[in-house]
Amino acid sequence: RAMVALQLDELLSALECRRAGKSTGPSAPSGAAPADAADGKKDKKEKEAKPVKDKPTWGAPGEGKAKKDAAAKAKAKPVEEVPFVETPEGQKKDLSLPIAATYNPRHVESAWSAWWEKQKYFTPDSKTSKGTCESKKFIMVIPPPNVTGSLHIGHTLTCAIEDSLTRWHRMCGDLTLWLPGLDHAGIATQSVVEKLLYKNEKLTRHDLGREKFLERVWAWKDKNTSHIKH
Repeated sequence: RAMVALQLDELLSALECRRAGKSTGPSAPSGAAPADAADGKKDKKEKEAKPVKDKPTWGAPGEGKAKKDAAAKAKAKPVEEVPFVETPEGQKKDLSLPIAATYNPRHVESAWSAWWEKQKYFTPDSKTSKGTCESKKFIMVIPPPNVTGSLHIGHTLTCAIEDSLTRWHRMCGDLTLWLPGLDHAGIATQSVVEKLLYKNEKLTRHDLGREKFLERVWAWKDKNTSHIKH
C-alpha cells in the first residue's frame, strides 16, 4: 500500500506541475535560446551584401529601326542608274533599251501619248464603227462637270475609273469612244450668277435687263470653263 500511495503521489504531483506550467524535467541552461537568436541575427548582418546588377539601358525611340536601316543600306548593292534616252516627238519608244531597277515616271511614261495620238488610237472611225458588232464597241460619255464651279476630287476619281475602262477595252481590240464635254447647267448657272450679282452689287437680273444679265452669265461660264479645260 505504501508503494502504491507513493506512486500516486508522484503522478499527481507531475499533473499538478503541468497544470501550473512548470517543467518536470531537467531545467535548460538560462540564456541559451536568446544567445542563439542573437548569434543568428549577427550572422545575417555579417553576410556580405549582394552586388547590384546594372539595369540595361534602352536606346531612344526609333534607334533600333535606324540601325537596321543603316545595316540594310550597307548590305545593299549600289543600283546602277540607267541613262535616259529621249524619244523624238511622235515616234515609238525603243523597247530594247535596258530597264531601270526602280520605277522612274520619266523613263516609263514619256513619248507614249504623242505616239498614240500620231497613230490616231484616240480617234474614232465612223466607217469602222458601222461594220462593227455591238459587243465589240465601247462608247461612253464623261459625266460633264457643271460650269457653276471648279473641278474637285470627285471628278478626278470618276474620270480615272472611266479612263481605265476605256483603255482596257481598247487593249482588248474593241472600238472605243470616250466622249468628254461640259454641262451648261443653265438653271444652276443663272441661280449662282444672280446670287453673286446681289451679294456684290445689290442688283437683280431685272435691274440689269436680259442682254446685260446674259453677258454676266457668259462671263461666268467662260471663267469656269477655262479652269476645267486647263
